[in-house]
Amino acid sequence: MTHRGSRVLHVGSLSRVEGEGALSLHVHDGTVTAARLEIYEPPRFFEAFLRGRSYTEPPDITARVCGICPVAYQMSACAAIEDACGVTVDPVIRDLRRLLYCGEWIESQALHIYLLHAPDFLGRASAIELARTHRAEVERGLRLKKAGNDLMELVGGRAVHPVNVRLGGFYRAPARDELRPLAQQLKRALDDAWETVRWVAGFEFPDARTDADLLALAAPDTYAIEGGTPTVLRADGTKWSFPVREFTEHVAETHVAHSTALQSRLDGRLHLTGSLARFAISGALLSPVALEAAVAAGLGDPREGAVCRNPFRSILVRAVETVYALDEALRIIGSYEPPARPYTEVPPVAGVGHGATEAPRGVLYHRYAIDAEGIVTDATMVPPTAQNQAAIEDDLRRLAQTAIRERDVDDVELTSLCERAIRNHDPCISCSTHFLDLTIVRTSGATTGGRHA
Repeated sequence: MTHRGSRVLHVGSLSRVEGEGALSLHVHDGTVTAARLEIYEPPRFFEAFLRGRSYTEPPDITARVCGICPVAYQMSACAAIEDACGVTVDPVIRDLRRLLYCGEWIESQALHIYLLHAPDFLGRASAIELARTHRAEVERGLRLKKAGNDLMELVGGRAVHPVNVRLGGFYRAPARDELRPLAQQLKRALDDAWETVRWVAGFEFPDARTDADLLALAAPDTYAIEGGTPTVLRADGTKWSFPVREFTEHVAETHVAHSTALQSRLDGRLHLTGSLARFAISGALLSPVALEAAVAAGLGDPREGAVCRNPFRSILVRAVETVYALDEALRIIGSYEPPARPYTEVPPVAGVGHGATEAPRGVLYHRYAIDAEGIVTDATMVPPTAQNQAAIEDDLRRLAQTAIRERDVDDVELTSLCERAIRNHDPCISCSTHFLDLTIVRTSGATTGGRHA
């Protein structure tokens, strides 16, 4: 609407993101002066009510932070507490954890690709609408998601908030015979994942580039999932790492006036974590079949230095990672022998532990302090979306500025572009609702625009 020279556009809801938020764009004389992603994230108190609990409880409690990525929270919690207690788990248990994590990657990436992101590229408002015109593709996505869920259920006890995970490992390890039928399902799912790569490779992608620092875990000789060393790749190609225990010395969380969610800076700079960062930092360590998929997707060969910095093309990297997770799951199942005992004992030790794993959306860091009796005295969790919010705002500002200056887009097209830019990063804002209020304030000369709440 127009009010004293200002244009204010209010869009009531953005579907296909996980959580609740609002976006304000302020445009003055054709210049985007501010792009603010306003997150409404009610207090959840997880860090607070972990204090005073037994050190064995965080893997179960933190799984409830997210219904899409519960394994990420469980694995980061286990890694941090085991670090505090000075315990290293048996390699077979570590592989079993990686297998469970592969299930989460499969189901989460399939969910994002097919139900949240693909409709943007095909001009559809929702996955339901997409299913009317691309039924076979949506059914393929649901099969992929089911394969990931079934893997999580078999290893973790159930697909959402797994109950088989415990400190030091698992309450029960599956028998080889239990994994054989699942392996057949995963082989079929690998065919679906390849078809997904071919499908998304045909999408049209707007030109865009992020110059934010890329942050991902790196591990020797393998594509990092359930652990590794935080590693940074800057736009100039320089790469450096730091120990997990120094994570909060480099990644600093701050409050911002326009959002109840924390934002992060990496040594004072914008940074992104997630699929683009993983591919840029460790893509050369993908399995041969995943490397083949990367080339087929048009991403290039990371062994030859290929890096993707276009957030719109992140769907390609997620498709490649789905191929990798299925291939990796089959590799682990193929050599699996049940451990003599499904967990390693973790006696309590007074100390501070740090753990980080690669959730589908990026690095998830946990820090716990426990006393000699095994009581948690302090807890910190830094999720990937909080780290990405400032970089998402920068993406929005630059994309909106280019669209206004080069194409003089109207508010309808600008709104669509901003919605797509947000979904590129698959933000998990609060785990329950799916709304975005978009406010665009345009001013000219000495006029000022009011805010439409």
